[in-house]
Amino acid sequence: MQDFDVNHLFFWDPIAFGDSPFAINRVVILMWVASILCIAFLILGSRARRLVPKRAQYLVETGYLFVRNNIAIDVIGPKDGPKYAHYLATLFFFIFFSNLLEIVPGINFPVTSRMAIPAALAVLTWIVFNVVGIMKQGPLNYVKGIAFPPGVPKPIYVLLTPIEILSTFIVRPFTLAIRLFANMVAGHTLLAIFFLFTNDFLRENISIASPFGVVTLLISCILIVFELLVISLQAYIFTMLTASYIGEAVHGHGDEHDEATETSSTSQKTQHETEGIAA
Repeated sequence: MQDFDVNHLFFWDPIAFGDSPFAINRVVILMWVASILCIAFLILGSRARRLVPKRAQYLVETGYLFVRNNIAIDVIGPKDGPKYAHYLATLFFFIFFSNLLEIVPGINFPVTSRMAIPAALAVLTWIVFNVVGIMKQGPLNYVKGIAFPPGVPKPIYVLLTPIEILSTFIVRPFTLAIRLFANMVAGHTLLAIFFLFTNDFLRENISIASPFGVVTLLISCILIVFELLVISLQAYIFTMLTASYIGEAVHGHGDEHDEATETSSTSQKTQHETEGIAA
């Protein structure tokens, strides 16, 4: 196979403002493309507002209601969930379209395979759920609820308190960002390898081994279908975990109301299940 620098899969020279913090390269342009696709998708589907929706409106409404009902309300609760549905839906669709660029012919690059984008989204989520927790519970009660979860024997706090503080305020944004970043890097690299093999067998080095190019081409097509599932799943996981963190910030660990307690329990259960799927 021809020599290939793997850095060409992820890094490009700046197109403009190369010597400044505002350098524009292919990743920045594709991030703009993903944002435009996200905005256009939502505007196109909400523009008509027909009582009986047609295809575009039906698609947008179905996607939004999925995030609103199956993520925001199910995880955060029927009272507070709808308040955060807009943020969660925006997050879901932006990540989805950013990931979707990976399988678009001529682009074939997921924006989220550059760490800066997942990191920015994770930091934004970290800010949101911490601000929500402080506003809902007050600064002291919020930190106390995290550091000293109720129902735990006091001697256990010696070990549990630093773990909870570290997990909530430091580990969460890292795990959110790295999970999305690592999955998209792996998928992009795998697709690139098989397409390079296909190109090498069928175009660059025609030989007795060329029929293997058909095999690698078929595998590449199968991987594209599989990657479409991964693309959707990663958008879902990131959004679901965000909703789980917001739900925990809204209701805390020691809420005495039945609905809040049940929702908080569901939120924590969903968080563990989602993290298990992601792993």
